[in-house]
Amino acid sequence: MALPVESKNEDTIAAICTAMTTAGIGIIRVSGPDSIAVSDRIFRNGKGEKALSSYKANTIHFGHIVDPQSFETIDEVMVSVMKRPHSYTTEDTVEINSHGSLYLLNKILKLVLASGARMAEPGEFTKRAFLGGRIDLAEAEAVMDLISSQNEFARRASISQLSGKLSAKIQELRAAVLYELAFIESALDDSENYDTTGYPEKLKIKIDGLIGEMDSMLANADNTRILREGVKTVITGSPNAGKSSLMNFLLGTDRAIVTEVAGTTRDTLEETVRIGDVVLKLVDTAGIRQTDDKVEKIGVDRAKAEVSNADLILFLIDTSRMITDEDREIVKLLKTSHEEGQKVIVLLNKSDLQTITSPEDIYSMFADMGDNKPHYYVVSLKDGSGMDAVRYAIADMFRKGDISSNNEVYLTDRRHAEALANAEKSLRMVAGSIDSGMSEDFYSIDLMNCYSELGKITGDQVDDDLVEEIFSKFCLGK
Repeated sequence: MALPVESKNEDTIAAICTAMTTAGIGIIRVSGPDSIAVSDRIFRNGKGEKALSSYKANTIHFGHIVDPQSFETIDEVMVSVMKRPHSYTTEDTVEINSHGSLYLLNKILKLVLASGARMAEPGEFTKRAFLGGRIDLAEAEAVMDLISSQNEFARRASISQLSGKLSAKIQELRAAVLYELAFIESALDDSENYDTTGYPEKLKIKIDGLIGEMDSMLANADNTRILREGVKTVITGSPNAGKSSLMNFLLGTDRAIVTEVAGTTRDTLEETVRIGDVVLKLVDTAGIRQTDDKVEKIGVDRAKAEVSNADLILFLIDTSRMITDEDREIVKLLKTSHEEGQKVIVLLNKSDLQTITSPEDIYSMFADMGDNKPHYYVVSLKDGSGMDAVRYAIADMFRKGDISSNNEVYLTDRRHAEALANAEKSLRMVAGSIDSGMSEDFYSIDLMNCYSELGKITGDQVDDDLVEEIFSKFCLGK
């Protein structure tokens, strides 16, 4: 983990850093070179004294917030004093613990701002921790991942990343690449003292080993990202196949309109539901069919787009009627999606009614896929039969082992996975140059590209614009 360094921020910032809802306690964080002086202007201890500047670091004190203009007591509080670099931001920091009324918190915040602080930008406290060297960029992103975690896997993955496990691995890979870069540059500059006989063969062995390590990290990147962010689950089918009924069933509430009229859903509906330890981000789409209705056509186009971007597709077929042209059109879409790695479950709905379309009829449409056919389940959304098996299948599809191995590193962020994939690509180009018998000076460019891509993960080599973009996604107060 990066070591703290002295912050160079000249201004003092403040924000409410607890949830914006009424609670027993709320916290206002003040950070920066004047945080203690700013807070001292509105805080009086139990003896009525202004004494924050005299308190030792990492201590908490009882007192009152007092309006310095009217001398009115606003609230009784506990105030924590932390001094640089031993604080979250590496700066002098004061945290005011007050009662949790939103009106009260905002009133105290206004007094803090009037006393010399400015309003913090989203993510600015964590950004200062990054700029202060206490955490790197990957660890900073883990803070937001931890806040937004929705299951045990996401929590543990975030804690693992926050503890520096990913960063340590990336730094290990960068050090290995840098060693080879340094050797090549030294050999080119001083060929008399550096023997490169057999070096390409030795380098190839090292490159293959690094590629293997990166492959292992990338192998489960999509699954771990899905478990952290939630499984984007698209419900599709021809009109009136039961898509809205499925969404309502999974949610346990009447979220979508259900009627016997085809084409009721004209746009996408989105909700979130938990199945076991897996979070589904459900998208109910318009029925896919040919239509002259301009509004419905827009919905159909959006439905097709959602299908192409889904992690999981739930395809409903109404077995109480013949297979339709719309069903066959959707099957074509699903074959492409399934071949590209998307998971597909086919639900043969309305088993409570007389069966016109049999499971065998459905299987035949996917016959050309061999052993790679989607999963099939016969269900009735009217009485719920067969749905327990569907729930179990979904949970099993996205179940991930317990994060307990001290040696396993998880990639849960798209940005990290993309950078690592680019780094691996550069190493493969080095390996290709070696196999082609090219001289050592050709290796340096691709090795440097690899080194730079790895540095994007930890923030060692990253543009200011990207840093701003990342921290702008943080919540206010963090």
